[in-house]
Amino acid sequence: MHYRTPLDVVAIKFACCGEFYPCHLCHAEAADHVAAQWPVGSRDEPAVLCGVCGNLLAITEYLGVGSCPGCAAAFNPGCKLHTELYFQA
Repeated sequence: MHYRTPLDVVAIKFACCGEFYPCHLCHAEAADHVAAQWPVGSRDEPAVLCGVCGNLLAITEYLGVGSCPGCAAAFNPGCKLHTELYFQA
């Protein structure tokens, strides 16, 4: 809803509730709580879902690629500009 390009294909599982949302704005509108970031020690957590093929990526894996390893769908490179909203540095 907030980001609508052909590259906006992922959903992120939020650390605070375990629910998948397409973006931080969707979480803010739908959830009844404040979003929490994934701690650095949770980088192996499968928390990023490719909306094209359903592949679930670990946080470390997602942060290291520009496309889905399962189907090669490109991810929006602009998302890297606000990873701190989802993952602690």
